[in-house]
Amino acid sequence: QVQLVESGGGLVQPGGSLRLSCVASGSASFMYPMGWYRQAPGKQRELVATITRGRYTNYLDSVKGQFTISRDNAKNTVSLQMNNLQAEDTAVYSCNAQVGSVGYWGQGTQVTVSS
Repeated sequence: QVQLVESGGGLVQPGGSLRLSCVASGSASFMYPMGWYRQAPGKQRELVATITRGRYTNYLDSVKGQFTISRDNAKNTVSLQMNNLQAEDTAVYSCNAQVGSVGYWGQGTQVTVSS
């Protein structure tokens, strides 16, 4: 069992920045791939960024160069640095862990970009 808790969401003006964090706990060793997803109302959930235990990363094309995913394996933590936020980035952001064939999700954190 893995529990994931996100934090760092909030209201920000266009051009602003936020840093999201996800802390994992439970019985599994922190060696599984993790990712950040987002879902806006009426839209399907999309994968924003992934990172392996060895820190190989992949990004949604539209956020490449704008967002940075990182992980601290000693602290079981994955972060998403989000810069130059725009209205289209507004969504609920969720942390995901893929532990073998089982996927775990956090409760999500709301990011709202508005002037």
